[in-house]
Amino acid sequence: MESEIKINKKGDICSPKGFLSGSIFSGIKSPGQDKRDIGIIYSESDCISAGTFTQNSVVSPSVTWTKDITSNGNVRAIVANSGCANCAVGEQGLIDAKEMASIAANSLGIDQKEVAVASTGIIGVELPMALMRKFIPEIKMSKKDSNGFARSILTTDTKTKEISVSFEIDGTEINVAGVAKGSGMIHPNMATMLAFITSDIDIEKSALQKILKNSVNKSFNQISVDGDQSTNDTVLLLANGMAKNKKINTENDSKKFIEALDIVCTFLAQEIAKDGEGNTRLIEATVTGAKTEEDAMLASRFIVTSNLVKTAVYGRDPNWGRIIMALGASQIPLDESKIEIFVNDIQIVSEGIAISYNHQSIVIAMGEELIRFKINLNIGSESGVAWGSELTEEYVVFNSAYTT
Repeated sequence: MESEIKINKKGDICSPKGFLSGSIFSGIKSPGQDKRDIGIIYSESDCISAGTFTQNSVVSPSVTWTKDITSNGNVRAIVANSGCANCAVGEQGLIDAKEMASIAANSLGIDQKEVAVASTGIIGVELPMALMRKFIPEIKMSKKDSNGFARSILTTDTKTKEISVSFEIDGTEINVAGVAKGSGMIHPNMATMLAFITSDIDIEKSALQKILKNSVNKSFNQISVDGDQSTNDTVLLLANGMAKNKKINTENDSKKFIEALDIVCTFLAQEIAKDGEGNTRLIEATVTGAKTEEDAMLASRFIVTSNLVKTAVYGRDPNWGRIIMALGASQIPLDESKIEIFVNDIQIVSEGIAISYNHQSIVIAMGEELIRFKINLNIGSESGVAWGSELTEEYVVFNSAYTT
């Protein structure tokens, strides 16, 4: 028997049994009140791990190291830094990533190849290894510094992004928790984002990888802030089995774990899109009635990615022609004469043409924190959802002087 999933409002990345975290300010980022810029997540027991990584052809050596050890072994700890991406720095980048893993491993008393490395920040700047050597050994691990870790991975984010859920399998409690960063250079696959997920579930590695990949495709790969894809994207999932449930051997053995992971990933993805640089509102595009799920997901991504749709949302302009333009640009099968469009449940298009609606009601709806576009193609039964942000003057100003 599997119970309903509970969202733990006071939970965090250390809610699953056996996980600890720690953080410190080293000076990689500019000083600020209660800032952090290096953090560690650590499991007290061995883990099964899974990961998905950036699809950009230019890749941070931190990703190269982590992808290799995740594919060929299992990660037990993650050391992450913000303020420096460790990308486009030549061979030194991989040397530094390996040393960063080694420093953390020595501090934790585990093997170097059990330590993943994640970096985020300015591209083209080498890791400040003198700071790493000094400050990583000073990080204190505990159950009480999860928010410190969440702060340690932030760059242009305005807030931390954390969630914890739980459910039961045959009376055994299972916990799944996540923490993420991301607010700019956000576009599938995946985004300028780091996401770390912990669980105490006992599960086979192959099943965990399949489940994570499917969940990422429905969440982090369905968000877009600015159409730019990062060099450092990483999603890592560590499962240490300390819940002592009956082992999950295939991706079909626990629907509740899949559902719980989907909740965690979707929440973090939405928080990233909502926190887009210069952004105040979240766009949600749902495409229904498509021939395939892939078509629906692709079309919804095209809508939230369109700069014309983003600027229309910013200006509260109910210009539905931009939505139908983005829909058509996806080149999925459709019948224009069957399309319906809704804005926050108010229908504005039927059979592919505008219908009578209260213009001011749509303007007001587009001023809400969540703007929901629903497009029914009426040619099938599949659906897909994507999330994005508006495009503001503040985004342009901010990114015009990022390093100055």
